[in-house]
Amino acid sequence: MSQSQNQWDFGELFPEEEKRQILTVSELTRRVKRELEERVGQVWVEGEITNLRRQSSGHMYFSIKDASTQVSCVIFRGTRATHKELIEDGQKVVLQGDLSVYEARGQYQLIVRMVEMQGLGALQAKFEKLKSDLNKEGLFDEAHKGDLPRVSKRIGIVTSLSGAALHDVLHVVKRRQPSLQIVLVDSRVQGKGAGLEIVQGIEWLNIWSKTEPLDLILITRGGGGLEDLWAFNEEVVARSIFASEVPVVSAVGHEIDFTISDFVADARAATPSAAAEIITAGAVAFRERLVTVSGRLRRLVSRHYESMQRQIQTMNHRLTRCHPRRQFQQKMQRVDELQDDLLRAVHSAWRGNEEKRKNLNNRLMRLRPAQILDRKRVRAGQLSDRMMSISNRCVENAVQRIAGLSGKLRLLGPDNVISRGYSIVRDAKTGAILRSVKKVKTGQKLKAIVADGEIESTVD
Repeated sequence: MSQSQNQWDFGELFPEEEKRQILTVSELTRRVKRELEERVGQVWVEGEITNLRRQSSGHMYFSIKDASTQVSCVIFRGTRATHKELIEDGQKVVLQGDLSVYEARGQYQLIVRMVEMQGLGALQAKFEKLKSDLNKEGLFDEAHKGDLPRVSKRIGIVTSLSGAALHDVLHVVKRRQPSLQIVLVDSRVQGKGAGLEIVQGIEWLNIWSKTEPLDLILITRGGGGLEDLWAFNEEVVARSIFASEVPVVSAVGHEIDFTISDFVADARAATPSAAAEIITAGAVAFRERLVTVSGRLRRLVSRHYESMQRQIQTMNHRLTRCHPRRQFQQKMQRVDELQDDLLRAVHSAWRGNEEKRKNLNNRLMRLRPAQILDRKRVRAGQLSDRMMSISNRCVENAVQRIAGLSGKLRLLGPDNVISRGYSIVRDAKTGAILRSVKKVKTGQKLKAIVADGEIESTVD
């Protein structure tokens, strides 16, 4: 090496004999694009979605990345990429598309043609597809949903016997409707084969209901992720619920969780406890109505009792006024009054006649005592006879009236009533007259008075 050369002397970079080819940026970009499209072309790429943007134009821009790098991607409007509407930031996907270059930026990108979801994204896509297919078949239509009974007497439950959901349901039922009968079917609620066990439980309860009718079937479990709840998203479970002759209530997960079984079931509850409250709501309402009706019935009975008491008192007063004894007493009082009137009339007539006799005697003595006396004696005799005749007629009339009243009295008297076959029942011990069976007790000794004697008896 000569002294004029050093370690950075590489000689002529572009010998004069070589012809240089200078490209514009656009030409270079088009050559790179052509090389990528021809040599790489269509590829499958796996990664995680990031920087997702959905433009108003309908195009979707995002990147797919792994631990060390990322690639720009685009899905143009009109591209029929499966599940493209389901992709979100953070989802793991497998993309199929054409590798190309966006010339305006000189940036290579993947023009996506197909999207496959991985992990939870795949389950979500499967869930949406099954939901759409079953909805098109009409499994979610309200017309196919049965009405829940107003008051359930016996229900079936398909769930895990060791799960918290069953404990929540039983706790609510015990508090609100302890009389509810429950038929339990133990079933796994997650994992492989859990869906088939749920189907078997629903079918077994439908068979049970043919001999011992069930009002409804509850399928339930506690909360969890999409994978944990997947058994209730299986198609066989949905079709089993749809085919069930017994109404089905679905209570799976928490309030924000929705499963296929929720859409197919006749009723959906946000939580297991909410399902128990829905099932027992009719019994609680019925119990509250019974309390109201009971109070109203007591008030009606009380008012009716008071009304009957008033009617009985009124009838008792009327019966007292119409009783034969009362009428007999009134007639006897009238007889006494007539007798007094008769005596007063006789005495008054006698005193009047006596006064007249004295006056006449005085006049006779003053005029012609002998003749006048004879005439007056004759007249007095006539008047005496007439008076006696009138007195006799008055006495006879009074006697006849008394006899008539006595006959009526005898007809209305107790003895005559008894002689016609009636009897008077008295308490053998106190002698009180018994007028109602309510005042008679078992073992009480009675005495019945009939026409020709008395009959003693004991109440059985």
